Amino acid sequence: MRGLAALTLLIALPLCACAPKPQAAAPAALALDCAMPFEAQTAKLTAQPHLVPAPHAPGEPYAYYSTEDGHASYLITLKGAPGYPAILMQQASGGQVTTTGCPYGDARGYKQLVAYLDSLKTWTRR
Repeated sequence: MRGLAALTLLIALPLCACAPKPQAAAPAALALDCAMPFEAQTAKLTAQPHLVPAPHAPGEPYAYYSTEDGHASYLITLKGAPGYPAILMQQASGGQVTTTGCPYGDARGYKQLVAYLDSLKTWTRR
C-alpha cells in the first residue's frame, strides 16, 4: 500500500510542477496629475513600461499611447492641436470608458477635444 501511495506522489509531483502559473496582473496605468507641468507629465507618462505608441499620421497634431492590455490610452496634443497643450486619458472598465484630462492651454479647444473623444466611444464598425 505504501508503494502505491509513493507511486501516486511521484506521478503527481511532476504534474504540479508543470502546471501553468497564474499570470501577473498588468501594471496599472499612471493616473494624470494636472499639477505637474505639461512637459514633465508627458515625459513621465510616455516612459512608463508596457505603453505602446500608436503610429503617427503625418499632419495629425496628436500623439496616442495605449497600455498593452488596452485598458488605458493617452492622447497628448502637439503644437497646432485644439486645446494645446493638453493631455487626455481614457480608461476602460466594466464596459464603460471614462475620459479625464489636463487642460493646460485653450479651454475652448480642450472642450472640443473632449467632445471629439467622447463621440468616439459610441462609434462601431458596420
